[in-house]
Amino acid sequence: MPEIKVDLDKCDGCGECIGVCPAEVWEIGDDGKAHPVRIEDCEECCSCVESCPPKAIWIDVCE
Repeated sequence: MPEIKVDLDKCDGCGECIGVCPAEVWEIGDDGKAHPVRIEDCEECCSCVESCPPKAIWIDVCE
C-alpha cells in the first residue's frame, strides 16, 4: 500500500485530486481540505500528485 501524505497548510481544497483519481481515494473533509480516505484502493497512478495546483500531495511511489 502506498504512503500518501497531504500538506494541509498547502491544500486549498480545490478538489482536483478527487476529479482525477480513478479509484475514488480522496474526499474533502470537514476542514475543507483533501484527505485520502481509501488508501487501500490507490492505483499508484500519481494523477493526484500531478494535478494538485499547490503541490500539497506526496505519494512515495510517485517520486
